[in-house]
Amino acid sequence: MLTTKCNAKLSQRFTNITVILYLTNVTLFSSNIFIKDMDDVITSNVSTRSLIIDMDLPFDINRRFVYESVIIVQFLHLLVCANGMGLINALLINLILHISGQIDILRKSVLELFPKENKCSTNRSMVKRVIKKHQTIITFSEHIEDLYSYMSMVLFISDTFLICCLGFTMVTSIGRPNASESIIRNFLFYLAVNIEVFIFCFAGEYLSAKSKSIGDAAYESLWYESDSRNGRNVLLLIMRSQNQLTITIGNIANLSLEQFSGILKASASYISVLLAM
Repeated sequence: MLTTKCNAKLSQRFTNITVILYLTNVTLFSSNIFIKDMDDVITSNVSTRSLIIDMDLPFDINRRFVYESVIIVQFLHLLVCANGMGLINALLINLILHISGQIDILRKSVLELFPKENKCSTNRSMVKRVIKKHQTIITFSEHIEDLYSYMSMVLFISDTFLICCLGFTMVTSIGRPNASESIIRNFLFYLAVNIEVFIFCFAGEYLSAKSKSIGDAAYESLWYESDSRNGRNVLLLIMRSQNQLTITIGNIANLSLEQFSGILKASASYISVLLAM
């Protein structure tokens, strides 16, 4: 119960931090346009007005109320998209924290199966309950894999491309007019994209590490001093735990911190190639 409460509080904090981070990034990214619009209103200069998202519209946006309506709609659109992406990432972490809490409960149950005081008092129904709990955790992990596998593949392809382009933009903007403003705006976006990739990789790494701890707990218990049937069931539990739970990138590669470092290295290599062209 204590483990579940701690994970619930951690999930709530992480959700709040993630959503606030994305919304702050959108607000800071759009603030330059709002400040510039205020300056244009003061100077009555409508010829240099720009949108938050560059697009061609079938009407004249230089009229004051039309322009303000367009940038407000664009800003709200970005807020909704950022909130959605933040919630998707927060949901993944919440699911991983939930399953890690269930794994901790399972580990405690495994260690309590074979008490030192009474080595022959292990109930077979308790062993079956532990095995059933383990199978439930495996099934839940497979559902997470089905939900996020292809989503993570699309995210990794798009985020690798974004990291490469943003890095190239920041490097090439050095020495140009308004370089600091351009670097700050792009760096915030660059940071958010990297955090998004890190969240997915960390979730996969954490799930894999937690799943291995089930077999470690079973191995550390006194299963070898129980009867042959219970011992055989625990051995099967240990063998099943060796197949670690994980989240994959479209069933191609496992999400891990090694994959995160690989993405950063690949992005840096692409930036070097673009700079050399």
